[in-house]
Amino acid sequence: LLSPESSVSISAHNAVVGLSKAPGSTGLWDKFSFGLGPSALQERLFVSEENVDGFLGAAFCPSPCSQSARESQALIEVLDVTEDRIQIRVE
Repeated sequence: LLSPESSVSISAHNAVVGLSKAPGSTGLWDKFSFGLGPSALQERLFVSEENVDGFLGAAFCPSPCSQSARESQALIEVLDVTEDRIQIRVE
């Protein structure tokens, strides 16, 4: 993380933490953890095609699937993400 670029904004009903990657860090963030202390952290995934695909794949095929079942799974594409909705396309 790049400390001087990170920020915190707190209001009566909301808190926003802005994080900035250090110059040597590349790629998208997959997940983050939050909580009151190290022993009580909760993990959340960022919305990405890979995370949505993994989530829906586990929902459609919860036990280990055969290779043919994995190959026949739907193609999922994240089209739009806003604060109150996510739009995906499934083929």
